[in-house]
Amino acid sequence: MTLIGYTMMCEQAGPKQLVRDVVLAEEAGFDFAVISDHYFPWLEAQGHSPYAWSVLGAAAQATDHIPLMTYVTCPIRRYHPAVVAQKAATMQLLSDGRFTLGLGAGENLNEHIIGGNWPIAAVRHEMLEEAVEIIRALWEGGTVTYRGKHFDVEAAKLWDRPDSPPPIGIAVSGPESCRLAGRHADVMIGVQPRAELGDMFDAAGGEGKPRVGQIALSYDTDEQVAVKRAMDQFRWFTGSWRVNAELPLPASFADASRTVREEDVAAQMPCGPDLDKHIDGIRGFEAAGFTHIALVQVGADTQEQFMTWAATELLPALRAR
Repeated sequence: MTLIGYTMMCEQAGPKQLVRDVVLAEEAGFDFAVISDHYFPWLEAQGHSPYAWSVLGAAAQATDHIPLMTYVTCPIRRYHPAVVAQKAATMQLLSDGRFTLGLGAGENLNEHIIGGNWPIAAVRHEMLEEAVEIIRALWEGGTVTYRGKHFDVEAAKLWDRPDSPPPIGIAVSGPESCRLAGRHADVMIGVQPRAELGDMFDAAGGEGKPRVGQIALSYDTDEQVAVKRAMDQFRWFTGSWRVNAELPLPASFADASRTVREEDVAAQMPCGPDLDKHIDGIRGFEAAGFTHIALVQVGADTQEQFMTWAATELLPALRAR
């Protein structure tokens, strides 16, 4: 059975609400939870971006059994991979083995803050591959010294390591990232319901491994309210990831999405109260081979309403079918 998850969307809610919401998600019966790891929101209308790893630590203590995952952390600019290895190991201990480290090659939106040029995609993939090597080496124990093309590590050691390290997921969007994930990941991560991503992942060594997708929903009892909310906060999602990875600021995403219409957003995202419409969107990922699907409910002030609907209608309907 496909597992259905909940997304703590850091771009649209503050830290205390995110922890409260994941507790509600566990109570509602979601199978797992993921969290975005941003420095900026996509659009100013979203209005938030707390530090995901502090939220994760609090979530690990506030919840009892729901698995937790970054979706995704970029370990190549804003964070050095040796630091990512340390905080992921700590999260695995705090959560009693419930954590998965989701990694990706990042977006300029979040990584430009440290200065320097934003690398091209091919270089980012090289950096991500080195980062995974460093993270796994540190999880194995002992003292690690590493000399790479992009990263150096000098006599590093993790003093608090879990007996079983977290699985590593890698985000994919095309052939090169699928090859990288097939070689190095325990889990494939994707935000597009494209079966060919799984095929390329399989061909590179990923056959039989889980794959986690994500779909945004705008549930509301009033369809027009749902569409307007999605338009206001999520119209950036209509762009391609080749563009989204390069833009540096929320204002850039606002400019890039100036011509997007409400009907364009509604065509890409289930909006409103129609249960079948939401199920069809989720089933698109299932048909593309995803074993786990994380839901994003658009709008911080709608999470409680969404949880009630998910617990009483959406999750039972998905599991019955």
